[in-house]
Amino acid sequence: MIKFIAAALWIVAVTLGAVFYSFQAAANLPADEANKPLLGGLDYVKTDVISVPLLGGERVHGYFLTRLVYTVEPKEAAKMSVPMDVLLVDQVYSYLYGNPQIDFTQYDKLDLDAFRNGIRDSINTRIGSKLVHEVMVEQIDFLTPDDVRDNAVRKRSSAADAAATESAKPDASPATAH
Repeated sequence: MIKFIAAALWIVAVTLGAVFYSFQAAANLPADEANKPLLGGLDYVKTDVISVPLLGGERVHGYFLTRLVYTVEPKEAAKMSVPMDVLLVDQVYSYLYGNPQIDFTQYDKLDLDAFRNGIRDSINTRIGSKLVHEVMVEQIDFLTPDDVRDNAVRKRSSAADAAATESAKPDASPATAH
């Protein structure tokens, strides 16, 4: 029992010492380092899911779905007369249709860095200044027309099953006898 109490006191002392040391070390940081924001004060613009149909010949090969996050210079973004999200979505469409060599059906050959850098550079070129510093991918998917069709069939069948289950339930209200 004495060994257990001694070990507990030792653990408490070590924990308090570590906390005290970390606060002392944080207090000794230079003022400019302690208040410096991550990535130099850039703003983050998050897009909704962007869905781009990929066309080839006379048919749809699939749908490219992505959600992106852009780091932008706040001073440059304040000068914009067009909403940022509209510009970003337009550039994604323009970039994908302007670069038909990008093939999302072959995941092993997709160069994600080239895709991100290409979108960043195309936006900055269009604006004429360094507005976007970094493009980060939050989500990226490719759905074939068969995937979309399967999802639609699944939704219809689950809705029909729910309606059938609802109509098969007995009436829960008690009947009144006269």
